[in-house]
Parts: sequence; structure tokens; C-alpha cells
Amino acid sequence: MLITNILMSGVNELLEYLSAHVLTCLVPAFFIAGGIAVVVSNGAVLKYFGPRAKKTMAYGVASVSGAILAVCSCTVLPLFAGIHKKGAGLGPAVTFLFSGPAINILAIVLTARKMGWELGLARAVAAISFSIIIGLLMALIFRKEEKLREEDESMFAGEEGRPAAHILAFFGVLVAILLVGTSAIPLWPKVAIIITLFNSMAIVLGFWYTSDEVMDWLRETWRFVKMIFPVLLIGVFIAGMLKVIIPQHWVEVAVGGNSLRSNLVASVFGSLMYFSTLTEVPIVKAFLDMGMGKGPALALLLAGPSLSLPNMIVIGRVMGVKKTSVYVLLVVALSTVTGMLFGYIMG
Repeated sequence: MLITNILMSGVNELLEYLSAHVLTCLVPAFFIAGGIAVVVSNGAVLKYFGPRAKKTMAYGVASVSGAILAVCSCTVLPLFAGIHKKGAGLGPAVTFLFSGPAINILAIVLTARKMGWELGLARAVAAISFSIIIGLLMALIFRKEEKLREEDESMFAGEEGRPAAHILAFFGVLVAILLVGTSAIPLWPKVAIIITLFNSMAIVLGFWYTSDEVMDWLRETWRFVKMIFPVLLIGVFIAGMLKVIIPQHWVEVAVGGNSLRSNLVASVFGSLMYFSTLTEVPIVKAFLDMGMGKGPALALLLAGPSLSLPNMIVIGRVMGVKKTSVYVLLVVALSTVTGMLFGYIMG
């Protein structure tokens, strides 16, 4: 009976994910990732995110990149894979990876409204700071590999980018589709807007992109789907089973107060569980109402949106197990420490 419940929880989580996120979140994200790999020149990526890019520019742009994208820890993966493939430096790429789901402006505002401006402000400041700190630490820890990439002159060979207006129009429409698809707009107005955006994309492609470029874009998009989607589904299924394996009552008891243990448990729990965009806010609010400490609440809000078991599995395929392990440990450690500090401040 227990095994059946565990398996059914995994199946239900998978079905919910497929129905709620694949069409509106992941599909546009995969097309954006394919576009990054094909439309954006190596020169453009390397200019802003590459090993030789000005550090203030690279980390500054990456750290606020998630402010307008309502993406979750899994939806950001194809975007991260795209800029990583194009030669982005490890530090800025990881900064983007963390900031994408963590600095969602809608989530920050909702946190402040539901749980108080102190927690909302702390989440915003900590998330931006975290993204830069974690990126810098990753670049420092793996500096030898980054040095080799920087010295690889072939990476920086010539490729001129297309006009900025063409790139902005292309990605502007795709990002608009992603934002509209994840919004709370009623169904039929949403469908009408998306159809209009599809027509706009057809115009952009027809005027400024060749048929070969369009086919390359579609092939690259499909490559990302094959690389990421299967392991993502496996991870979502496992995360669903963990909801039964880890009793809710145990979580409520374990994260009360502001001890090192409670903050660490909140960080680890958040890093394993999958939270779709904005769902972490009502979940943490419920835990607060049940006696969760404010420190552990912040730790969960920092680790939860940016990490998940499916997210870890896919990151491992993109940048390797060693770098992924270090990244996860940094997120959990910083979330734990920050949660404890916030808990002490709030008293």
C-alpha cells in the first residue's frame, strides 16, 4: 500500500507537471534556448558573458536576468544550456542559472504581500547577492579550467553578429510568448494574444531570417529537448515520490525556530523539492502559519526556486557532476547561513 502511494504520488506529480508547465513554460524556453544557440553570435555571448568579458558587465547583467522571466528551476535549464554552449564564462553562466528563477519580480512582490515586506526585501537582496557570490566562487574554484577557455583563441575567432534590432525582435516575441503563457490571463484572451505573437514571429522570420537559419533553430531546439526533457521527467517523478516519503508533519517540526538544523533542513528540503513558478510562496506561507521560523522560511525561499532534484540531474549533464555538486553545496550553505542571520535579525 505504501509503495503504491509513493508511486502514485510520483505519477500525479508528473501528470500535474505535464499539464501545467510543458506547453506554457518549457516549450517557449526550449525555443529560446535554440535561438540563443543559433541566432545569437558567439561574439555577442562572449562580449557580455565570456571569460574575457568585463566582470561588472557580465555578473551585473546575469544577476538581474531573471527579473522579467517568470521561470522555474527547470524552465531556466534550456536557457542556461544555451548560453553555456555558446561559450559563456562559468561564473556568469552560473549567476544566470541561479538568478533566472530566484529573482522573478512577480515572486518577490507576492512574497512581500503574503509574508511581509521584510521577507520580500530580504529575498530580493539575498537572491541578487547570492547569484553573484555563487558565480564568483564557481569561477574561482574552477579557475584553471576557465583560464584554459580564456586562452583558447579559436573561441574568440571572428563571427560578426546580426543587427541588434533583429535579435531583439526575435527574442522579444519569444519572451512575450513565455510571459503570456505563464500569466493569469483568462484563456481566450491569452489564446488571442499568443496567436498574434505567433503571427509577429512569422513576420520577423520572413523579413530577417533565411530558411536555413530557421531550420537550424528548429534542429537546435529539438536537440535541447532530447538532452533535457527525458531526465527532467524522471526527476519530477522522483520528486513526487519524495513528497510521500518525507511526511509533511516531520517537515513542520523540523523547521521550527531558528537553529542551524532547522535552517539546514529547510535549505536541503527546498533544494530537493520541485516548486513551479510562484508556488513556493503559498507553500512557505502555509509552513509559516504552522510554526515555521522566519529564518528557515527565507532559506527555503532561496534554495527552493533555484534548485530541485530534476534541476540537479539536468545541470549535471550540462556542466558535469563535479561542478554541479559544488554549485548545490554553495546554494545550500549560503541559504542556511542567510536564513540564520535573518532569523536572528527578526528576533
